[in-house]
Amino acid sequence: MKQVSIFFFAALLMAGCGGNDQTTESTEVTTAETETMATDENAMEMEKPNIVALASNTPSLSTLVKAVQAADLANTLQGEGPYTVFAPTDEAFAALPAGTLDDLLKPENKQKLVDILTYHVTEGNVMAADLSDGMMVKTLNGKDLNVKMQGDQVMINDATVTMPNVEASNGVVHIVDKVILPAGGM
Repeated sequence: MKQVSIFFFAALLMAGCGGNDQTTESTEVTTAETETMATDENAMEMEKPNIVALASNTPSLSTLVKAVQAADLANTLQGEGPYTVFAPTDEAFAALPAGTLDDLLKPENKQKLVDILTYHVTEGNVMAADLSDGMMVKTLNGKDLNVKMQGDQVMINDATVTMPNVEASNGVVHIVDKVILPAGGM
């Protein structure tokens, strides 16, 4: 009887040890999968381009990129931020009076270009849902933009947001259909 008890006890002990190996292996797999998922999420966050890179990779914003470079604002918009940019499309720049863009891109008009471009930028990460009718948004050039809501449509001064909430690593871009000019024009 004593030998049967020892045999039974040894069998239970061995079965228990085998179960722990499986449990440990399962925990290790789960931990490795969790670490991989966390790493993938961090990689996705890190892969998000900054505002300038995002604009550079968006064909309809090539004129904006050219203007940002001419105004020496690329380093600012590549910085930590966060910034919110109301980004005019190439068509928006093309709609300016003939010769206006070429004139703005001249070195002697750099400050005027800076004033116009910084009128399209505000500090912070302002999503479309954060905007409300009649809201005034302070821009980097110190002047305010007026937000108008018309149903689901968001307008910034007289420009319509055509693609909201394009996220960048250092802020958000809202694509607009017009170049927004400060009061007093150019």
